[in-house]
Amino acid sequence: MKAVVYHDVGDIRLDEVPDPVIKQPTDAIVEVTASAICGTDLHFVRGTFPGMKPGTVLGHEAVGIVVETGKEVRNLRRGDRVVVPSTVGCGCCSYCRDGYFAQCDNANPNGSLAGTTFFGGPEASGPLDGLQSEYARIPFANVGLVKLPDEITDEQAIPLSDIFPTGYFGAKLAEVRPGDTVAVFGCGPVGQFAIMSAFHLGAGRVLAIDHIGSRLETAQSMGAETINFDEENPVETLRELTGGIGPDRVIDAVGIDAERPNASKTADAEQRLWEEGNAPTQALKWAVNSLAKAGTLSIIGVYPPTCQTFPIGAAMNKNLTVNMGNCNHRRYLPDLVRLVASGAVDPTRVLTKQQELVSAIEAYEAFDKREEGWLKVELKPVAAQVGV
Repeated sequence: MKAVVYHDVGDIRLDEVPDPVIKQPTDAIVEVTASAICGTDLHFVRGTFPGMKPGTVLGHEAVGIVVETGKEVRNLRRGDRVVVPSTVGCGCCSYCRDGYFAQCDNANPNGSLAGTTFFGGPEASGPLDGLQSEYARIPFANVGLVKLPDEITDEQAIPLSDIFPTGYFGAKLAEVRPGDTVAVFGCGPVGQFAIMSAFHLGAGRVLAIDHIGSRLETAQSMGAETINFDEENPVETLRELTGGIGPDRVIDAVGIDAERPNASKTADAEQRLWEEGNAPTQALKWAVNSLAKAGTLSIIGVYPPTCQTFPIGAAMNKNLTVNMGNCNHRRYLPDLVRLVASGAVDPTRVLTKQQELVSAIEAYEAFDKREEGWLKVELKPVAAQVGV
């Protein structure tokens, strides 16, 4: 089968790789009918998140059709349409049972303290081959895979695999309450769903910060008030727009790439910054400085373990609450699937580009450049398009 494969920093290729097979009785094999490129994938390709193993299939978002199940998968059968949660949980341990699927004790072969397991990630996360492929092996499929009703299309379902639950998770971590004023740093795909989710949870106002015109336009179309940080100081503007108080809640939906490395620095110098724990944290600084006293900061943008910089003194001085973490996708998926099926939310508003898997490398290049209009990229295997 064809798959997008990581070879080295800046080197990904569309390769022929072996078809996946059942390894455990709780596995399932899914024919991927749609996958997507996420900003997290770009962290691996850029080298801002270390530990990627050459030969790993990339991607952690997919919709597909079940083609084979292990003997302990009792709730799925061949032909079921499913969405694949990006993070993996066993469903049996105390963390999964309490809804913390991203902190499963059993999914990560590196041990119970190793952290979140997800598809297409570095060695510390498993690793599991990813979902930018024609077929994929899904562990703990009896718990992880969520069936899709006929009325939800693949285009509507692909954001449910990761970015919609993550944006919703960010709004929940921010403790958004009716009437709150919420600021969202980053109007990429996750940021857009954080905006949508904040309004869904009752926010009175949402202020969106970015500098890419098309992303700000999308945020505005959802009802957000927009701030272009290339044209004005976002902290000063947030205070001005909130009567000098600042927003009640802030969501950091950017992460490590909030401030692109200075082009004048060498690659070695940039790498040393990350290794020394001095990776750029511009969004975090803006978030802490702009928040109202006793406000809540939600961090869902990705930061690698090597990043050790945080404005803790300023946060403590303002009595801020800080919540963060990897999304527990499986916890929220059933409700979000019902929300989409009801017609209350249309996730395709964030999906702006569709590319065949054979042009995935070109899609990565354009997405990485953050070109106008490249908000979220869906990859469709050629076989799925022609019905082979």
